[in-house]
Amino acid sequence: MDLKTAVFNAARDGKLRLLQKLLENKTDHDVMKLMAEKTNGATPLLMAARYGHLELVEYLIECCCAPVEVGGSVNFDGEIIEGAPPLWAASAAGHLKVVQSLLGHGASVNSTTLTNSTPLRAACFDGHLEIVKYLVEHKADLEVANRHGHTCLMISCYKGHREIAQYLLEKGADVNRRSVKGNTALHDCAESGSLDIMKMLLKFGATMEKDGYGMTPLLSASVTGHTNIVDFLTQHPQTNRSERINALELLGATFVDKKRDLLGALRCWKRAMDLRYSDSNHVLLKDEPGQPVTAYDCTREANTFEELDSLIADPDDMRMQALLIRERILGPSHPDTSYYIRYRGAVYADSGNFERCIKLWKYALDMQQNNLDPLSPMTASSLLSFAELFSFMLQDRAKGLLGTSVSFDDLMEILSKSVLEIERAVKQPRPGPDPAQLSKVLSIILHLICLLEKVPCTVEEDHFKKETIYRFLKLQPSGKNGYSPLHLAVDRNTTCVGRYPVCKFPSFQVASILLECGADVNSRDEDNNSPLHVAASNNHPDIMNLLIVCGTHFDSTNSFRQTACDLLDEKEMAKNLIQPINHTTLQCLAARAIVKHGLTYRGNIPERLEAFVLLHR
Repeated sequence: MDLKTAVFNAARDGKLRLLQKLLENKTDHDVMKLMAEKTNGATPLLMAARYGHLELVEYLIECCCAPVEVGGSVNFDGEIIEGAPPLWAASAAGHLKVVQSLLGHGASVNSTTLTNSTPLRAACFDGHLEIVKYLVEHKADLEVANRHGHTCLMISCYKGHREIAQYLLEKGADVNRRSVKGNTALHDCAESGSLDIMKMLLKFGATMEKDGYGMTPLLSASVTGHTNIVDFLTQHPQTNRSERINALELLGATFVDKKRDLLGALRCWKRAMDLRYSDSNHVLLKDEPGQPVTAYDCTREANTFEELDSLIADPDDMRMQALLIRERILGPSHPDTSYYIRYRGAVYADSGNFERCIKLWKYALDMQQNNLDPLSPMTASSLLSFAELFSFMLQDRAKGLLGTSVSFDDLMEILSKSVLEIERAVKQPRPGPDPAQLSKVLSIILHLICLLEKVPCTVEEDHFKKETIYRFLKLQPSGKNGYSPLHLAVDRNTTCVGRYPVCKFPSFQVASILLECGADVNSRDEDNNSPLHVAASNNHPDIMNLLIVCGTHFDSTNSFRQTACDLLDEKEMAKNLIQPINHTTLQCLAARAIVKHGLTYRGNIPERLEAFVLLHR
């Protein structure tokens, strides 16, 4: 074990004498250097503060000149917090004396992590009241919000820490402060079920506001199923009759899908119906329904008590009612709307009813593509779910289950929608799509193409498939590390796109159809690797031969001056199958000679040959 690691371990474990012994013969310069070094992303002082070793913290600062503000990576409950200063770590872990010592040695009370979380917020999160008071007394800013705009008061309400919330309010915390998505502390109480804190917030002047999705605290409580909050707010003077009706109907939908309590749902819906007809001079009828939704089996919402009573005889009808109510009240852009449609589809899939599942999932996917940003994680999750479902349905173990046949039309429709998602993404203004999220959707598309190759089709269907793949390739999408679809098709990492296996990569079949549809065999990633380089590093000689036959340059180099042959040095099997001399032309040798001897060629040879020489640099 080296000295740096030994010092780190001693600081983490609180072994002061061992640390003193490790440093006793070191120069001041060496000690200060060790204090600034990080092991697993953290300095010795950060670890000592995280685990509450007071004597060690003071020794590191006073005798070793450890910097009190240098942040690092620290683990809390399995989550890695990046850029956490020692004061933040001590506050989060509840070590009051360490907090006092760090502030006494000049630590900044409002220093933040990379996500803009302050020591005060850290103490509020886990309910360390005494630390909260001490930090506030030493001028901690109550209103510094994290990257999501969540304040210390909000997190205290969400976590149910009543005494901390009360203290912050008494110290002047803004009770109606909004987050980035528009929610307030009242929303956090509604989501967590903290009724006592909610009552306190209202006494301090909290008002019922809508968040970015149009959700009031009352609707937030209905979505999360906190009946105590719903009962309280439906009696509150800030809530009108229409809002009470919506809340009760939405609570009923939550009882169906989240609590699996159909009788409870029926009671909620009857209470809502009572309210609709409670004023004979002003009956609040539901809006006129639009076209019936095929995915919901053309179910209509119940509009009378008799229709509600008849629902109990058909549990499936009740489940469709819940989806209809949620879509009407929350709207198609709210994440919960499509989430519960997908959830209901998954329940059907688990029982072997794949046809109903696919209908619901297609409906949810259309909803997401019409309302969410391109490459939204929720949309990508839907596309992946389709790929995993189709893969399962094509396996032998699915035989004998209801509706296990996968149609070409179903697969092709999802492939087309996946390509549409890429089209939407590449049309975005700069800086453009996130490469990691784009890579995920590109990989899903390749899995769908792989599955399509397993499904029989007519000549016309085959043409449509290849036309779609051609349109996809024309978009020239590139994901993480600059990988093109062809790079991904010949890379083993493309296999791991989700939790469940779909197709195995590298895939000769997928690479073949991409090349047939116009994939650029000489495309380059950020390190100037061609697909041939990637195939070589994945030890796949069959794909390498395919790429060579399709015109790739066998001796072209990447940014590290490596050819594909260089990547095969330790893979004798592949090297014996592919002989470099068989794929090297006189033109290639001439280009390599120009590069090797640094000859000036720009302007002295045709432009098309200049590009050829560049391949061999």
